[in-house]
Amino acid sequence: MRNSFWVLSLLVLSAAGCAQEEPVPAAVDSPVEESEKVAVPAKPEQEAAVATQHRPLSRAEITEGWIQLFDGESLFGWKATNDVNWNVENGEIVASAGEPGWLNTTTQFADYELRCECWVEKGGNSGLFLRAPLEPQDPSADCYEFNLCDTHAEFATASLVTRQQPAQPVANDGEWVAYHITVGGNQIIAKVDGKTVLDFTDESPDRPVTGYIGLQFREGTVKFRNIALKPLGTSPIFNGTDLTGWRVVEGGKSTFEVQEGAIHVSDGRGYLESESTWDDFVLQAEIISNGEHLNSGIFFRALPAPSADQMNGYEAQVRNEWKGDDRNQPVDFGTGGIYRRVPTRRVISSDHEWFTMTVIAQAAHVAVWVDGFPVTDWTDERAPAENPREGLRTAAGHFSIQGHDPTTDLSFRNLRVANLPSPRKSDTP
Repeated sequence: MRNSFWVLSLLVLSAAGCAQEEPVPAAVDSPVEESEKVAVPAKPEQEAAVATQHRPLSRAEITEGWIQLFDGESLFGWKATNDVNWNVENGEIVASAGEPGWLNTTTQFADYELRCECWVEKGGNSGLFLRAPLEPQDPSADCYEFNLCDTHAEFATASLVTRQQPAQPVANDGEWVAYHITVGGNQIIAKVDGKTVLDFTDESPDRPVTGYIGLQFREGTVKFRNIALKPLGTSPIFNGTDLTGWRVVEGGKSTFEVQEGAIHVSDGRGYLESESTWDDFVLQAEIISNGEHLNSGIFFRALPAPSADQMNGYEAQVRNEWKGDDRNQPVDFGTGGIYRRVPTRRVISSDHEWFTMTVIAQAAHVAVWVDGFPVTDWTDERAPAENPREGLRTAAGHFSIQGHDPTTDLSFRNLRVANLPSPRKSDTP
């Protein structure tokens, strides 16, 4: 796969939202083979942007659970540690000047597959940091540093600094190299062109179990593109045949039933609540709205429903509606927004089409992707409270699927969740 890339038009989608609560003012398992990749057809309302080196995810990859860490157009979902001149050029993240530093994801990840294409100027020095704190101090203890430096005296490109050399040399200087890195449990496996170049097992009892993904600038121009991640360790929370593990909140008007392997909700108002609870998690689900601009959502960290009229939890909104022709202007917070807290930055999904929503909640931080595209990156800075409607809640709570009103007609399938380790406390609000 080295040096292969696609020159595609980046689809600029525009934005939109679901609710069940009273209106209030807005607060402010393996990757797909090349031969199997298919382009997602453009919708009439999408605008083609200038051709870039960024390759959007295919429908097959989205269904498998892949998400884009880099949207190809901005540094949304990333944060620099210092004044390095990180910027986006032609669908690539580029840095060339400043004191050594990192560009980190704003979300921490535990177990995952990571794909990233990297380019380092001849004689340059860079790296991919895995399960790292915001500013790593010791690659032998507080993170894993996947080195990108052909000239390093001890740990060359594709090694883990201080830990293990690559099984075979990898030349990175002056050319694009596509890395596929699996970080699972205590093992890290890296491949180039389908060949394993690193297989490391960490036997230390205090090994890093979660952290940020960091792009390093140390010396020379560095570039990164097509950065995508697939969370690992998710398990189904809906069996596809009946509502085992779920309960219908009494007194509601919604009908919840299993149809063709999906939870179908019609009429409203009502809630289907999970019997189990989660605090920090990765949630992925496929959703379809079978009407125009219907309103629904998935609640999380929710208290047991006090009635069929109210759910006390955070809500990942489902509403495929936007103002005029601009998907960047969601109506009612838009699909992927956190209702009453932060709107989606772009409405990616459309009615009458299945889409995938990914929600990652860690302590006070929540990130959402729709069809693999990052739409929400939010930290709840309110004072702690038992009820998420009143303040920050990090304690475990239920998931709940919403029936909003008499027009409700949506389906939910392939719901799966992974528990996340507690994020590094020094890196959270």
